[in-house]
Amino acid sequence: MNQGRIWCVVKPTVGLPLFLGSVAVIALLVHYFVLSNTSWFAAYWQGG
Repeated sequence: MNQGRIWCVVKPTVGLPLFLGSVAVIALLVHYFVLSNTSWFAAYWQGG
């Protein structure tokens, strides 16, 4: 892991939850915008 020294600056107990939380927020935002801007995706999720 060539970015292993980042944990000398940021504690893993703080950095990992922030990283995973930001990934989850970005994924939810992408899903929300896809669902709200297309007509076929919501129908696909409803089985149509």
